[in-house]
Amino acid sequence: MSSEGETSQTSSSSSSSSSPTPSASHFIGKKEDIVKAGRVTKLVNGCRDVLVLYHQGQLHAMDMRCYHSGGALQYGDIEEFNGRMCIVCPWHKYKITLAEGEGLYQAVDDPTAKPLRTHWCSKGVKQRIHKVTEVNGDVFVTLNNSSETIESDVYQTEKYRTVLLKAQPKPKPKK
Repeated sequence: MSSEGETSQTSSSSSSSSSPTPSASHFIGKKEDIVKAGRVTKLVNGCRDVLVLYHQGQLHAMDMRCYHSGGALQYGDIEEFNGRMCIVCPWHKYKITLAEGEGLYQAVDDPTAKPLRTHWCSKGVKQRIHKVTEVNGDVFVTLNNSSETIESDVYQTEKYRTVLLKAQPKPKPKK
């Protein structure tokens, strides 16, 4: 783990410190509550739906919806592929690395060869990853505000949220 006073630079690690709250960061919750729940989602800064998860002793944060079709990543399984921890989208099984937000896929060298020989490849960064910091048991997220467009950005609009809410089934009135 990190030493006293150090802050993490990526979502793949979190740090504890006694320093003041990081600037431009947003309170997510108490670490003990996040560890217990395993995953939490939060609308951060009124504009970004973020998934914060705890896995194998580390906190990670990323856009909540999968870059491919907007699947709810908070319901995805965490699995290891080629030595890299990934969240697997529950809708279409897309694999996204927790640390970098890379989309991974299994490529086939020669589709005519039997048996097929495959290897893991990266599609590049597809999911926006955010920085997680822990201060005295409080967990904060600093949004990745890079101007570079990342595919998961498309699901971070009010238009998409409105469409998503309208598509959800309405609760039936109680008799």
